[in-house]
Amino acid sequence: MLYLVATPIGNLEDITLRALRILREVSLIAAEDTRHTGKLLKHYDITTPLVSYHEYSNPQRVSHLLDQLATADVALVSDAGMPGLSDPGYKLVEAAVQAGIPVSPIPGATAAISALVSSGLPTDTFLFVGFLPAKSSGRQTALRDIANLPHTLVFYEGPHRLLEMLADVQAVLGDRPVAVARELTKLYEEIWRGTASAAHAYFGAQERIRGELTVVVGGAVQTADIWPEQAVRDALQALLEQGLSRKEAAVQIATQSGWRKNTIYDLGLT
Repeated sequence: MLYLVATPIGNLEDITLRALRILREVSLIAAEDTRHTGKLLKHYDITTPLVSYHEYSNPQRVSHLLDQLATADVALVSDAGMPGLSDPGYKLVEAAVQAGIPVSPIPGATAAISALVSSGLPTDTFLFVGFLPAKSSGRQTALRDIANLPHTLVFYEGPHRLLEMLADVQAVLGDRPVAVARELTKLYEEIWRGTASAAHAYFGAQERIRGELTVVVGGAVQTADIWPEQAVRDALQALLEQGLSRKEAAVQIATQSGWRKNTIYDLGLT
């Protein structure tokens, strides 16, 4: 059996009892970074042998792991979260499936889902995009391909490219509502919510952007889904009565109504 074992994305307590049991019982653990995973295993006093498996592993490593799986159970882990999601683990899963080897997921922490459900944006339909191309031209092309989709969009991004990515989001998708989740589950966890332009201004003012980032962007608003003015006024009044400021209420309504935040804010003044 090939087990896909989710590991913590930050806080070491975010691992299931089942995951710990599987990591102890398998004959071998294939890890994206053996040093990183070794710290996790040491913390939980797990002594199962480790072997590296990452995007630069040669095809012989896959063959070696398939040979191991012919007679024993193997666990696949990434540095953080669910293996196979935006990492090379899917290649091993594909090879195992083709070889007729059973594959079993051991679910747990995932940055994409954690960021999505805490973003304040619609979660009924969403598209996980993962990492966009590194260069702006490729990034904008990829964004244009999904610009008209109504689904909430979920991206992974590195701190060194966040500002460029937000600029391209605004240029191609417009000034949509976004949530930027940084250092999820860690000591300095931050979930920033606003618009793409406001996010660019906020993070651009920081001396240095740190941590792993997940960016959630609102989907394209369909014309039929745009709220009538009275519905926006009623929602605004309700949120103001709940104690939200006009700015906070405008941001929240903008993510659902198809109206611009500034227009909603102005309605509160009339």
